[in-house]
Amino acid sequence: MSDHDEIGLEFKRVLRRLKLSPLLETLPERLALARQRKLTHAQFLEIVLSAEAERRERISAESRAEKGKLEKSMRLDAWDETAKVTYDRALWERLCTLAFLENHHHVLILGPVGVGKTFLANTLGHIACRRGHTVQFWRADKMLKHLKASRLDNSHDKEMRKLIAVDLLIVDDFALDAMDHHESRDVYELTVERQRAGSMIVTSNREPAEWFAMLADPLRAQTAVDRLKNAASELVVDGESYRPRQKPK
Repeated sequence: MSDHDEIGLEFKRVLRRLKLSPLLETLPERLALARQRKLTHAQFLEIVLSAEAERRERISAESRAEKGKLEKSMRLDAWDETAKVTYDRALWERLCTLAFLENHHHVLILGPVGVGKTFLANTLGHIACRRGHTVQFWRADKMLKHLKASRLDNSHDKEMRKLIAVDLLIVDDFALDAMDHHESRDVYELTVERQRAGSMIVTSNREPAEWFAMLADPLRAQTAVDRLKNAASELVVDGESYRPRQKPK
């Protein structure tokens, strides 16, 4: 009798009732391997259930990353270590532990155009998704336009709550363009509220000292930038452009 024959209809029904039917795809091979290794029933069950738990965790992480609009290709294992860019490696290793997220601190990733700031921000987002956190990625100009448009249908408060509620908010290319009074107010509210609610990762081509001039309201600009900067680790990236390494092969 083959391992396939051993898996009867009633057993398959039980697996479906327990929502474990994906186990059926590899169960015959695992049964054969268990016999070869002379595993006990407990050892076999541990291996099978551990594999299923890992599969579910992977699917959940991928779902959170997709919902958060993270770039699939920008993961830690895809980063090209031969890239001629420089940054504080010890700080980067600490950031990858997500200690900043647990402590509701922020991360500023700063540097010139094309050095991989967006890639590194996405990488931290994917790590957070694998750890069970909710993440949302926005390009700064699109986020602010979205919030401005939400005022027209009275959904602004709802949209702000979404940005505040997520565990990790990633804002890419911040202060690339000048911001009007509405946009400046939204930046102020986000930085104030998220200091209590969760963490932010902000990437920018400009130094924080240059952000003041990009916000229309000087007082709110000073408060927002001061709160963000003094609660954040700064990862400065420099070197050649990383983008040629991302060209389709």
